[in-house]
Amino acid sequence: MAQIVAFSRSLHLQHPLWVSLASLCSCSMSSLDTRARAVFSAAVEGVQPDIVVRRSLERHGDKLLVGGQSFTLTNNLYLVGFGKAVLGMAAEAERIVGDRLIKGVVSVPHGIQKTLRNHGKEKMLLENNSRITVMEGAKNNLPDADAQKSAECIRELASGLTEKDLLLVLISGGGSALLPAPAPPMSLQEKQDVTRKLAAAGATIQELNTVRRALSLLKGGGLAQCANPAQVVALILSDVIGDPLDLIASGPTVRSDSKPEEVWDILDSYKLSGCLPSSVKEVLRPHYGSQVKKQPEEFKDHVLNVVIGSNTIALECASRKAVELGLRPVILSPGVCGDVRSVSRLYGLLSRFACSPEKEPPPELAAEILQLGPEVGVESWDLCRTMNVLVEERKEGWGATCLLAGGEPTVQLTGKGRGGRNQELALRVGLELSSDEVKCDAVFLSGGTDGQDGPTEAAGAVTDGELMEEATSQGLDIDGFLTNNDSFTFFSQLSEGRRLLMPGLTGTNVMDVHVMLLPPSVQRDFQ
Repeated sequence: MAQIVAFSRSLHLQHPLWVSLASLCSCSMSSLDTRARAVFSAAVEGVQPDIVVRRSLERHGDKLLVGGQSFTLTNNLYLVGFGKAVLGMAAEAERIVGDRLIKGVVSVPHGIQKTLRNHGKEKMLLENNSRITVMEGAKNNLPDADAQKSAECIRELASGLTEKDLLLVLISGGGSALLPAPAPPMSLQEKQDVTRKLAAAGATIQELNTVRRALSLLKGGGLAQCANPAQVVALILSDVIGDPLDLIASGPTVRSDSKPEEVWDILDSYKLSGCLPSSVKEVLRPHYGSQVKKQPEEFKDHVLNVVIGSNTIALECASRKAVELGLRPVILSPGVCGDVRSVSRLYGLLSRFACSPEKEPPPELAAEILQLGPEVGVESWDLCRTMNVLVEERKEGWGATCLLAGGEPTVQLTGKGRGGRNQELALRVGLELSSDEVKCDAVFLSGGTDGQDGPTEAAGAVTDGELMEEATSQGLDIDGFLTNNDSFTFFSQLSEGRRLLMPGLTGTNVMDVHVMLLPPSVQRDFQ
């Protein structure tokens, strides 16, 4: 373990006062459960659409400060937006700069206004006298004729701007499906067929986006190009690991550096070039030997992209709440991915590491954690830093530790039950904590920040080392539920659903948040 710790720099406490071990050693499981839920709530609250917009737009009379830059407002402001969280973003933006707004159009999911009203989220709705037109589409999160009509209205607005105008663009997850603009003469159906065949052939998300951008009028910087020479300011709520601007909603305000050869190489590699519809070939053929989109060199000078909400920001907000609750926070990573089985194993290993009875956890345990890291998207440095904190906690007698992470793991579907990746992850971590290898009263929570985990009413679930015994006593076969991907049914039946995380629709989405609370180590002479 000494070698592992040596990899990381010594950590300095950001907060001088911490709750002592003596005051926290009697933490009950119910107390940790309550704290875990409070930490998750703080993460979601920190990336609410109105909060992130208000944090990023600073108004001083006719001056608007965004991302360190200043813009003058002279009745020259226009607004467009697309995404699942955009309605709440637009409502707050209009509260801040509405008196200078000329016109706006936002493309939002089908039925979102009714759903927000039903969930008591009126503050995310526009006023009756709003200058912003709301257009709903993309039913079931798929591009459709309604979304295409919305995209055309957005394109028309952007294309009519001058060098004196300022276009505020609001982007969030789901924006790609809400901004379909197939390049003519290609139809929306033909474009979808191409991307669907690519996906079925095993194309990566990067390859899919390269082709999508080439076939779209607005993606891959197309929207910003339409708005040229107006100044474009994009406020982005990221739902993608690492916050890559070109992947969020397929980058409508981000210059595309894709070369035409790349598009054809991708289609060739999956043997699709020969079976393309004539309209798709017509769209691509003129671009061969030139840029897929001819974007001016001054592109970057008239476009400002600012990520105003992300998983990282959510975890920072959760960390501050943990401190308020007397917990020692440590952020593992905002990029956890990979199969939930591997992710659950990582959390099981970390709990074993934190609760190891030895003076220092065995080196082979640390080695196994480091070996698993790349499989779940966590850097070795982040794992070393986290293990270092856990070792310091044991030696110095801090209170309970709050391990935080986020991302978007995946589930391998083997059944037809009801569930989602957060509930299945919580169930699998519960098994890890219930195993004989782990002797630790840890509590684990996994929740989707949008409030919905798969096709269920829950955002996720909370679990601990008592899960196995609790399920067995109630006649529930955990393995059977896992095989059928039926985690929601399991948690609904277990103890009358008390372990489910049910915040309701949140109006935002920055992927998932994981919270693992590790109780204080038993007092030992580790010096």
